[in-house]
Amino acid sequence: MLNPVSLEAPPVAAAPLTVSTALVEALVRLGVTHAFGVMGGAIAPFFHAVAHSAMTALHLRHESGATFAAVEASLASRRPVLVFTTAGPGLTNAVTGLLAARWEGAHVILVSAATSAVNRGRIATQETIAPLDGLLAGAGGGHLAVTIEHPRQVPQVMSQLAIGLARPGGFVAHLSLPIDVQGAPCPRLAPPLVGDGLAPRCAPTTVAGHAARFAAEPPVVWLGFGARHAAAPIRALVERLGARVMCSPRAKGIFPEDHPRYLGVTGVGGHARVGEALAAARPRHILVLGTRLGESTSFWSDELTPRDSFIHVDVDAAVFGRAYPHVATEPVLAELGAYCAGLLAALGPAPDVAASVVRPSLRAAPRPRPSGPVRPQHLIDELQRVVVDGSDAWLMAESGNAFCWANHYLRVPAPGRYRVSTGWGSMGHAATGVVGAALARGGKAVALLGDGAMLMQNELHAAVQHRADALWVILNDASYLMCAQGMRVMGWEPFSCELPPVDFAALARAVGAGGEVVTTEAELGPALERAMAARGPWVLDVAIDARELPPSGARNKSLMQQGYKS
Repeated sequence: MLNPVSLEAPPVAAAPLTVSTALVEALVRLGVTHAFGVMGGAIAPFFHAVAHSAMTALHLRHESGATFAAVEASLASRRPVLVFTTAGPGLTNAVTGLLAARWEGAHVILVSAATSAVNRGRIATQETIAPLDGLLAGAGGGHLAVTIEHPRQVPQVMSQLAIGLARPGGFVAHLSLPIDVQGAPCPRLAPPLVGDGLAPRCAPTTVAGHAARFAAEPPVVWLGFGARHAAAPIRALVERLGARVMCSPRAKGIFPEDHPRYLGVTGVGGHARVGEALAAARPRHILVLGTRLGESTSFWSDELTPRDSFIHVDVDAAVFGRAYPHVATEPVLAELGAYCAGLLAALGPAPDVAASVVRPSLRAAPRPRPSGPVRPQHLIDELQRVVVDGSDAWLMAESGNAFCWANHYLRVPAPGRYRVSTGWGSMGHAATGVVGAALARGGKAVALLGDGAMLMQNELHAAVQHRADALWVILNDASYLMCAQGMRVMGWEPFSCELPPVDFAALARAVGAGGEVVTTEAELGPALERAMAARGPWVLDVAIDARELPPSGARNKSLMQQGYKS
């Protein structure tokens, strides 16, 4: 039950607070332990409050990288994370990362500086006024965007933050603080009181109806990243029903990929066998759990549709019927774990009947070649052996060929082990986000990425400063290879996709990190083992065979269906 209260406490004898210190104290009470950002003159009072608080303040090299780091820190720790930026370009640099936070379902609060009211319109340095301070408002940006013009707004704003962070799903907020407001006196805030009544609940009659239908004919279950906190009841439900499971790229590992009921991955880097299995089975219903079914998950393929309807369960009513408007969809607004638990209770014990299933076929690992550059397939096999099977590290795959290879070939056995941003797909997300994941986990985090993404942006130097246990595994092919390969497939000659060669291991050593170059497949396994054993930031620069084509044909087909012509 939600218990709204005033956050403004009666006056007490205590040291006077400012807006900045009051906000920081309240954010700590809301669970914020880490703050990422880049300081500037206009945000100095707020940054001073952060630096002298219980938060771990992490000064990075670029606001975009700081925001991606915050996204991954939030997802790794399951806590809200703060981002701080100065006015003007500090704010605009953070926009891409904040949009990624919304796409990824993270809990991120951006606090940026703004021009004081008395100086607006006077051509102030880095002048930041409306609508610039509302860049992240609305459905495409944050859930909350507000400029705090007076200390008396602070209790209301903190109440909105508390409610937003307590609801299921992600939450992204932008608080704009004018320079003069940051240091203004502010009343002490009482702790926000928010109950557990914000999660939508499904009617028992709806659950009972689904149980009857699913008992008669099991659905195919389509998992998305929104199901990550309900892995146990989902597995129990699948095994009770004898259902088959497919997942989006972001959902890899929520259901074990070596389980006999598992079909494979849909969308970017997905498996053709999934569509083939559905075409053969023609299920009456597909039970959609925690995915929006967007292009990067489905490519809007009619192969992945049911005979009758999608039964789509989500905490966000806005996702229902959007990706497949021509397919009947039964919306269920509910928290996934509670829905699955209710369904299991309605189904009752499973009958004692042995089901015949076939485990997903596994590709035989190619034998290492004695010479020449490394095939991406062999790199994925070594990542499987050393990182996925041989450690508990958090593994991220960057936008580009890296996530195509990883989505297709990696087999993730458990939730919380694999991260990819396919929908927003910003290059540099993994290159910088890996630092936030490593720091929030207090353990190893690995980014698989291309040389183009590493050159775009990385927080390697910040990782050295903050001793992040992060590993960058770089597919070094001296090109924007996904672009070049895609243009050739479309019938165009690639233009300006080549990159001058870079020794990333030397770059790593130049800023104080460890690094090693791998030029053959025989070198790869031992080098990866050394990198995983090392403490602190490390770069593994792998010479990649650019002749190997990634499993990205479905993406090219989708582009052509959208009118892409050579």
